[in-house]
Amino acid sequence: MAISRARFNLLTMGTRQLPQADLCEELSWWSIDGDTLLGMVGRDKIDDDYLWMVMARDRIGRFRCASLKVNYRRNAIAERQLRAEMAKIVDDGEVAEFGTQGDETNSPLDPFAVPTSTNDAKLHPYFQQLATNHSNAPARKVITELALWLAPAEPQFVREFQGAGFDQRLWEMYLWAALREFRLDVTQLEAPDFLCRAPSGAFTIEATTVAPSEAGPLSKHPEPQTPEELEVFLHDYMAIKFGSALTSKLRKRNKAGQSYWDRDESRNRPFVIALADFHDPATKEVPGSMVYTQSALWEYLYGLRISHHHDGKGSLVIDYDLVSEHTYGEKTIPSNFFALQEAENVAAVVFSNAGTIAKFDRMGVAAGFGAQGCTYIRRGFLPDPDPDAAIGRPFAVEVSAEGYEEWWTQEVQVFHNPNARHPLPEEVLLGATHHWLVDGKVLSSRPLDAVLSSTTMILQTVDTFENERSNEPFDEKRT
Repeated sequence: MAISRARFNLLTMGTRQLPQADLCEELSWWSIDGDTLLGMVGRDKIDDDYLWMVMARDRIGRFRCASLKVNYRRNAIAERQLRAEMAKIVDDGEVAEFGTQGDETNSPLDPFAVPTSTNDAKLHPYFQQLATNHSNAPARKVITELALWLAPAEPQFVREFQGAGFDQRLWEMYLWAALREFRLDVTQLEAPDFLCRAPSGAFTIEATTVAPSEAGPLSKHPEPQTPEELEVFLHDYMAIKFGSALTSKLRKRNKAGQSYWDRDESRNRPFVIALADFHDPATKEVPGSMVYTQSALWEYLYGLRISHHHDGKGSLVIDYDLVSEHTYGEKTIPSNFFALQEAENVAAVVFSNAGTIAKFDRMGVAAGFGAQGCTYIRRGFLPDPDPDAAIGRPFAVEVSAEGYEEWWTQEVQVFHNPNARHPLPEEVLLGATHHWLVDGKVLSSRPLDAVLSSTTMILQTVDTFENERSNEPFDEKRT
């Protein structure tokens, strides 16, 4: 049967390889026997004829090309031949053998399989929620598929994902999916995390997160209650938090004394730091910090405090004030990360507020893997095209609605370093929101489907009679 592009994309996230992927226009996507086999019909852009491809899971569980036929004169003929081929493979009982590639080195794995010897107290609370909640079934499906491509390269991946490294590993999975959606070939490295190749060149990227402070002046987290308190929190506390995560990557050296940009895979190429804020988790009352801390990153990276007001005619006026340092309690750091010593080796900082369980849930629902009895409502803010608008436009949409599409890259933002030794070309991350410092002002370019921030509300239908019998309260909304 025909399936959606979103479902096919999820199941084949690591399959497409350059440059062949850019030479084929994908036209339709197919599945048989409960996704035992997948198929794709496309048009060869060079020869202007049609082809089909059958994909099956290899011994690790990844969907990879197992059969390909080309040179069809019409799309309808290619589709008919594809369906016949897929049916024959299933009818002959040859699916397992058909998918074996011969180069697999690991056995299939499950990131949610907890060893019996594991102490439950060492499991991350978000992992426990993700592994057990009925409403998080879509995210479990997505993570299970992505881990097939990531975990075999790192034996400790599953252990860290289940434990203290949950946030970092979730961020790496989100980042890998976004990089693949940017049509990049992505190779996992020991450090930096990824080597990315595009037709126009290659770059490396190191993923890091802002974590809670366990000691020092930042260990007592402020809880701003007024606009003035929030301003201090963003301008100083959060700038220092972002600075700590970023400058640690500037100072990092391996046993040979090499920085990230001096290593073989990075040398003479753009080096990028990908940053996500996980320092203050969400509660039922308050969204996670990543939803509202981004403005502090702008200020710290460029050493500019950006504010706005409307003039007498209602026109928006942007004000820029130079910032030399950030102080919170007894701690002071210099501002303007891109002007720090050795920061010229960082081509850009990538940021996203979407490396969350909610994002993985929505991508699973959009691919047709929603949890029974659950409705997922996405609410947030979009960029407002009005040049005099000071805030984004609110939106709300049901994720399973007909025609709904969501992309991993919608929330990705790229802050370019004006002093970069090896600048990052915009086209390698085409589809992200890009920011540049030009003549003392920040200029931005964003795609039409960019999203500033969003949260997800899950409505779950339950049997009222069973709920009353259990005498347990039921919370019908969770953000």
